[in-house]
Amino acid sequence: MQVLNFYSTIFADQLKRGRKTATIRLGDKSHKYAKNQAVLVTVGYQHSPREKIFDAVIDQVEVKRVRELSPRDIEHDNPEFRRVEEMVHFLEQIYGRSVDLEATVTVVRFSQIIDRAGSMTERMRGFGGAQN
Repeated sequence: MQVLNFYSTIFADQLKRGRKTATIRLGDKSHKYAKNQAVLVTVGYQHSPREKIFDAVIDQVEVKRVRELSPRDIEHDNPEFRRVEEMVHFLEQIYGRSVDLEATVTVVRFSQIIDRAGSMTERMRGFGGAQN
């Protein structure tokens, strides 16, 4: 299974609360992610333990220029931002290099996969609720 990893632990809370539903990655990553692909969303640094946040499905993969990012694209990546200038500054911090408005980015939108089968089985067996 492909992994969609986030380095900063600040994203863990946003992901768990459903506030982060996209990621904007520098460069064309369309070869790496595809619509309807299942991915494992994790948080952690390379060569370190990573926390599994949830399984997800890729809803959309869109390659565009930084200047073409919509406020909605930006907000889905980081709920604290709306403006392209904020996103540029953020990308520069993450990638450690200058990012201009003509740079190529990939917007990857995803949705959490919720496993309700386990909870349904538990209810049928009487776990966590009224006993039969």
